[in-house]
Amino acid sequence: MPPSSIADVRVLAFDVFGTVVDFCGSIAREVEALGLGVDGEKFALAWRAGYLPAMQGVRSGELGWTRIDDLHRMILDTVLPKFGLESMSEEARQHLNLAWHRLDPWPDSVEGLTRLKRKYTICTLSNGNLGLLCNMAKRAGLPWDLILSAEVFRHYKPDPETYLGVADVFGIRPEQVMLVAAHSEDLRAARACGLPSAFIHRPREFGSRENRDVGDDPAFEFRCTSLVELADRLGC
Repeated sequence: MPPSSIADVRVLAFDVFGTVVDFCGSIAREVEALGLGVDGEKFALAWRAGYLPAMQGVRSGELGWTRIDDLHRMILDTVLPKFGLESMSEEARQHLNLAWHRLDPWPDSVEGLTRLKRKYTICTLSNGNLGLLCNMAKRAGLPWDLILSAEVFRHYKPDPETYLGVADVFGIRPEQVMLVAAHSEDLRAARACGLPSAFIHRPREFGSRENRDVGDDPAFEFRCTSLVELADRLGC
């Protein structure tokens, strides 16, 4: 039975990168398809490693509001020389940067979301920008009721404005929105704003590199190994 603390939940808000889609495997696939002669997984992880510092530049005010597409491109331009790819053409850089729009879902994602949607309103709460999330959903068949993004709130997670913004969009209380994510820090920030939490363990989020985030915080209402398991536990 679901915990009594989520009895009033009406909306499930999902982190996307790593939780719903496999960013590492997908970026590695795109890199290797280009025949660049580099290790696709190492490239993907190096690109992703620039994400938090770049985003923090926006959160701190060092940078003005900058969409993730543009942050990804800034990071890409710094990563390419590290792999001996500084001569990559502008056209190729633009194509590769849009790989984040073409990420593959985890095998359980579409089924799990489809089932959860029968009982709850499901939406994204991602730092990805709106165009990226829309293109990704179209390609991957992700059945969102609504796409919400940090771009809507002009704040990146874990700023409280993102989590509270979802409740405001739907005109409900924070405790009626549950965040679903594969990242404990994201869930803790949401809980600090009054949202219940569901951790989804993604051991392959970083490819062959060990994922040490196992969601062992006893405060989380749920800890699941897939979105299908979450649907089972929520009676969907």
